[in-house]
Amino acid sequence: MKKVTILHLITAAKNASPFDVNMAFDAGFENVVPYTNITLSEVTGLAQDAIFSRSSSGQKSEAIFIGGRDIDLTMDMLEAAKKGTFPPFEISMFADPSGAFTTGAAMVAKVEFHLKHHFNTNLRGKKVAVFGATGPVGGCIAVMAAKQGAQVELVAHGSLEDARNKAFSYNQRYGVSIGYVDGISEAAKQEVLNRAAVALCAAAAGVRVISAAQIAHSKTLRVIADVNAVAPTGAEGVDVKMDGVEVAETRVLGIGALAIGDLKYKTQHNLLKQMLETDKPLYLEFMAAFEMARSLLKV
Repeated sequence: MKKVTILHLITAAKNASPFDVNMAFDAGFENVVPYTNITLSEVTGLAQDAIFSRSSSGQKSEAIFIGGRDIDLTMDMLEAAKKGTFPPFEISMFADPSGAFTTGAAMVAKVEFHLKHHFNTNLRGKKVAVFGATGPVGGCIAVMAAKQGAQVELVAHGSLEDARNKAFSYNQRYGVSIGYVDGISEAAKQEVLNRAAVALCAAAAGVRVISAAQIAHSKTLRVIADVNAVAPTGAEGVDVKMDGVEVAETRVLGIGALAIGDLKYKTQHNLLKQMLETDKPLYLEFMAAFEMARSLLKV
């Protein structure tokens, strides 16, 4: 008898994300079961409960999705879940805390796409300033850009120490070399933009961190991307629908939240479908999301 498809949605948060639940059903999973308030120590046991109740053929019809908000904890949970499985009891797993992995992947892939098509270049060697750097999306885009050879700086908005600690943590964990810089004052932000080729804005919804005047004043800036769709946007002048369009009175290309969001949706949808279609277990995290986003754009 054919087994029904099941996605086990594990999260440290109080609630499962309705967005992720909708995405899973739309990708073809027949059942989505949430496990909330889960601690790291519980993940291995949950993974083993999932695999031991089905034959090897039935395991191809189930997968684990790990959500939450903390990207490091999510990666630890993914690793714990992987360690709980072994041949022939293996199932696919996908980590995407608060959509940060797929959102970040879409953002960086869009920037890479427009650098290639408008300037015939890529991220390697480019100075990239990340605003909203201490949040989950900010962390993802910093690591992804650094892995593409960019010179990444986390821009401190509230606390320089927080940015320093994040940079140290990412460098230690992911084998990158990310810096941090003061961006607390308007003058400090302008100095950052005056040496950056790319600005990535991942500030909290409704928080503006970059003004149109600051964008226009920079002589080095080529692309600015903003994931904030809630007014006011994070970067003034970057309309949510922009997709490689020049910001008014500048030569800077803007990429807005809806353009990024459309690719994020397609990236998550395709990764979820991959887990249903594969004959071998997949372990999907932020770099897998980035490669999927790039492939969808044909970078």
